[in-house]
Amino acid sequence: MNDFQEFFLMKPEDAQRYAVEVLGIFRPEEDTACTEIGDGNINYVFKVWSKESGRSVIIKQADKLLRSSGRPLDITRSKIEAEILRLEGELAPGFVPEVYRYDETMAALSMEDISAYGNLRKELAAGHVYGHLAENLSTFLARTLLPTTDLVVDRQEKKRRVKFFTNPELCDITELLVLTEPYYDFRHTNAITPGNEAFVEEHLYRDEALHAQVGQLRDRFMNCAQALIHGDLHSGSVFANEAGIKVIDPEFAFYGPMGYDIGNVVGNLFFSWANWAFTKPEAAETAAALERTIREVVDLTREKLEQVYEETVRFPFYRTAAFRKAYLDGVMADSFGYAGTEIIRRTVGSSKVAEVSTVTDPALRLPMERALIKLGIRLIKERETLRTGEDAVGAFRSVLAE
Repeated sequence: MNDFQEFFLMKPEDAQRYAVEVLGIFRPEEDTACTEIGDGNINYVFKVWSKESGRSVIIKQADKLLRSSGRPLDITRSKIEAEILRLEGELAPGFVPEVYRYDETMAALSMEDISAYGNLRKELAAGHVYGHLAENLSTFLARTLLPTTDLVVDRQEKKRRVKFFTNPELCDITELLVLTEPYYDFRHTNAITPGNEAFVEEHLYRDEALHAQVGQLRDRFMNCAQALIHGDLHSGSVFANEAGIKVIDPEFAFYGPMGYDIGNVVGNLFFSWANWAFTKPEAAETAAALERTIREVVDLTREKLEQVYEETVRFPFYRTAAFRKAYLDGVMADSFGYAGTEIIRRTVGSSKVAEVSTVTDPALRLPMERALIKLGIRLIKERETLRTGEDAVGAFRSVLAE
């Protein structure tokens, strides 16, 4: 019998014992160490390692309360995260950390340590635009999204998954912070950079045509149980090095429009490009690499979705050329639209990205934010006519030229 029979929030010394007594990864006499590495608001993340062998494990425990406000949270999200990581590991081997154990009592997920990889947001900020990014990101997206739809999965199994992956609390965060408040600040939580208040008022709060388009995207997010999506696939959820990528933190996972994941990847790459373009205009080579990566992520994702579709979809109606084209056109239109909502949300909302928040000079920050907002609006409003990666990057080039 050990001390982990009832839920309690672990401290580093507890996680260290947990790795020995529950996981059995280390011997009781082995010299180990533990440190908390998480910086999130709803989880505690620990790294435990052996000083003797170097072996290590990551233990991620879900909190029952939001750390910043004390708001109650359902720890079922931890079980959802463990299950989607297992499923993604089967669909796209090597692209996510290996899951060792999920402990329902402790709401603790134990998994592979990916310390050899760096946070992609930070890697891009350092100018490390790996040549494999578009290839690997598009492979992960195509291989984990389309095969979870009922174009491929048995109808009854799909419905079982939809029920299991229902994630109302974390979906509510997206529905408010991403798809409502940047355009309708009814709770007054948006964080507008001083000097951009009138711009935001005109371009986001008063544009009814934009509201109608965002309303459509919001409705699809809430009602289109298309594929099992990561739900929060920003640059901080991707780790990378010269060898490849690892995707983490799918606790926002649920059955929604697959374009939401694709759009989040694309939108966050635009932040890196914008930051380099405005803060280091002399680094043209890095900006060009980011532009090329965005273009290729869009085009390769469409191309690989076509390939996976051909390999996995068997129902005769779905194999007709007209249905396939309409379906994938819809996915890509969603992708452009959700890229736009992600860009706008991270620019004017309360949860900003480092590419925006670290720019402190108003002479750079204000025009960069305006360019991002204009890009987001174009991606949302023109999503049905955009087709290629060149269309997307061309939209930003034209905004930068204004």
